[in-house]
Amino acid sequence: MNPILQQAQTLHDSLLQWRRDLHQHPELGFTEVRTAAKVADHLRDLGIDVITGIGKTGVVGMVKGNGPGPTVLLRFDMDALPISEETGVAYASQNQGVMHACGHDGHTAIGMGVAQILAARRQQWPGQIKLLFQPAEEGLGGAMATIRDGVLDNPRPDVAFGLHLWNQYPRGQFMVQAGPLMAAADRFRIRIQGRGGHGGQPQDTIDAILVATQAANALHTIVSRNVPPAEMAVLSIGCFHGGSAFNIIAETVTMNGTLRTFNPHIRDLLIRRMDEVLAGVCAAHGASYEFEMDDFFTPAVINHQQATEVMRTAALQLFAAQRLGRISPMMVAEDMSEFLNRLPGCFVIVGARPPDAEVGPHHNPHFNIDETMLVDGAALLANAAITYLNHPVALSTSP
Repeated sequence: MNPILQQAQTLHDSLLQWRRDLHQHPELGFTEVRTAAKVADHLRDLGIDVITGIGKTGVVGMVKGNGPGPTVLLRFDMDALPISEETGVAYASQNQGVMHACGHDGHTAIGMGVAQILAARRQQWPGQIKLLFQPAEEGLGGAMATIRDGVLDNPRPDVAFGLHLWNQYPRGQFMVQAGPLMAAADRFRIRIQGRGGHGGQPQDTIDAILVATQAANALHTIVSRNVPPAEMAVLSIGCFHGGSAFNIIAETVTMNGTLRTFNPHIRDLLIRRMDEVLAGVCAAHGASYEFEMDDFFTPAVINHQQATEVMRTAALQLFAAQRLGRISPMMVAEDMSEFLNRLPGCFVIVGARPPDAEVGPHHNPHFNIDETMLVDGAALLANAAITYLNHPVALSTSP
């Protein structure tokens, strides 16, 4: 058995304990105070240099090897979601209305295990490994917050690796693939302005709900009728708010939604067509509108070819070839992309579906993972970092 995998297996009980403790005490983005303190204390106990307060609540640990060499960034996200847990597990959230419903508790535990593996093997590789425990991945810009605070400086990493536990894929499968993996994400806001009035006198009004429903239906045709079938895109309206009483015709309606794309030209097409559709529908009814794209934007996760080959080599040193699979690109977003936009790197999807339990998908009150994958995840990222540092290859900055 590979010695790194063997070492990771000795951490099985600790990994479960860390993950379950974090699961019981989830914290939303930029409030991961307890989580960050737990991580920082663990790193210090291992003799690792620690910086706290990166991106507000992030933690960076620098593990130095046996001499000069390249720098590897390993990234682990820490934040939970505003969801009330309904799993019924003994270690369920004790923080009402907050839950680790995306596996970040597992990622943080994996990072703590990786730190322990690397600290014990400092003499086996040159260079240094930056362990980034990142806050606020869930749509709050945590990756950019750490970048603004200098996580990519002094020294600048040569390559970045990360992973995501995914309970919709069988446990034990590792999706190690170059190219597009997760979509870019935008948020938008639409406000339809009509003229309110009495529900019994619609002729004196401009019904904002009527206009907004027609606009929503028309907007949902853009992907099917304007985006080439070979391209991938999603337009979803998730919020629709209007009206105050059964007998009052609404004057305004607001809608909020998201765009998911891989191709920047398709993103531009969607935004342009949305504005044109809104203008046409509102003109037909005498209404007006406001259409705003939120400043929030997460780029697509696109794995670099050469960095992916390093990850594949590291995975095959640990696991049988049949455990490496491929998936179609997903239309969910992940701000690991901010690092991969700036560095060569590879982000891995780790299948973690419990074999004998009914669990909900990600961002669901019944979400859970197969905890056996904590061991394999820790072994994989530790081995990927060591593999690269012992056999560094020239990495292109483009995917």
